[in-house]
Amino acid sequence: MPEKDYTYYDFTISLCTKCLKRVDAKIIFENEQVFMVKRCPEHGMEKVLIATDIQYYKNTRNYNKPSEAPLKTNTNTHYGCPYDCGLCQDHEQHSCLTVIEITDRCNLTCPTCYAMSSPHYGRHRTVEEVEAMLDTIVANEGTPDVVQLSGGEPTLHPDFFRILDIAKTKPIRHLMVNTNGIRIANDEGFAERLATYMPDFELYLQFDSFKSEALIQLRGKDLTDTRKKALEKLNALNLSTTLVVTLQQGLNDDEVGEIIDFALKQKCVRGVTFQPVQVAGRNEDFDPAKHRITLTDVRRKILEQSPVFQPNDIVPVPCNPDALAMGYALKLGGEVFPLTRYIDPSILLNSARNTIVYEQDENLHEQVIRIFSTGVSVDAVTEDMQSLLCCLPQIQAPGLSYDNLFRIIIMRFIDAYDFDVRAIKKSCVHIVHKDGRIIPFETMNLFYRDEKEVYLKKLINS
Repeated sequence: MPEKDYTYYDFTISLCTKCLKRVDAKIIFENEQVFMVKRCPEHGMEKVLIATDIQYYKNTRNYNKPSEAPLKTNTNTHYGCPYDCGLCQDHEQHSCLTVIEITDRCNLTCPTCYAMSSPHYGRHRTVEEVEAMLDTIVANEGTPDVVQLSGGEPTLHPDFFRILDIAKTKPIRHLMVNTNGIRIANDEGFAERLATYMPDFELYLQFDSFKSEALIQLRGKDLTDTRKKALEKLNALNLSTTLVVTLQQGLNDDEVGEIIDFALKQKCVRGVTFQPVQVAGRNEDFDPAKHRITLTDVRRKILEQSPVFQPNDIVPVPCNPDALAMGYALKLGGEVFPLTRYIDPSILLNSARNTIVYEQDENLHEQVIRIFSTGVSVDAVTEDMQSLLCCLPQIQAPGLSYDNLFRIIIMRFIDAYDFDVRAIKKSCVHIVHKDGRIIPFETMNLFYRDEKEVYLKKLINS
């Protein structure tokens, strides 16, 4: 019998990239890569590259842990995923990280922006609206793991610090602010005031490239000096910061290792998050056929370009293994010790609140003793370094603090091209809608923003 030139692996539900209607899709292995093949009755067949590492793609299934539900849901399941978002009763994961967009306005008009923000777009949310959003998160989560204030550019909100004050009164484990850093760099005293909200407070700082041409293509202007000034202030304050890199194939993916190396040298930086461009919102001069980059591509480039991390240092995140990968390390005495390789995956899968004690690994324990032999007691009081993703365990490390923790996160925001309903149901990064629903990040940008929601209503009624 004739043999096909690919291996059929799985079946799922995806979306047509033209009309966004649900379509059947199959996952195939071909030429050492993973493709999604789907067909819309109206717009025909599409074949989309979704992974460049078959073994890693298959291994994500081994990291799939039992779902953790929110305390309550906000919408009923009627039309089927992704048309009932809110969170609906059929969603399979609570909010590990919940985003509140306190304003639509921004002091940039980035050519790449999933929220379509600009100096003149939309409006600021009222303080009352923002507090209602915070209360919705608390009602759903009890004690939310991470809440991120975003926008637009949240620091432009006229009541920005009042909103921070309110947020700090809520039972939120970790509060973040997503920012382009312009006000931090340019406004005297702004960074110092932010520092008063520590601990359990962090900045999510846009940091895409060292190249002027890449910054202009992604952000509309060269922000190199702005980033430098902002980081100088944040380092002086040791204000916990994550560098956030929007990645595009052929534009800045050659800088992955350089950015990690730079981040490791910054006193305030706790890690780097790499976010491949999501084909949603404003994507000027973006060709999906040329510029999309897969999670496995990003992982491979990290391993190729950074001498710190090895393959078993960057693994799927169990709450949503298709969309998230992570690697953790300890910064000790000027050296970096990858930590993820010492964690048994079964521990990640069994409980969100298990504890890893690094002394269980003799080699790493010896390294820590050597580093701390110059004056810092290994028997110091234990401090828990609580991870920023709820599915990860606490790490007990005597004498260490959050300053010693460094993490790499790859956060793939699924779009219509690689939409897989199985992964969307496990989405754990959510946005609070203006009307109080909690929407997965991916479907928010595809269906639930302003005029897109108008189209969605037409779609489900057609």
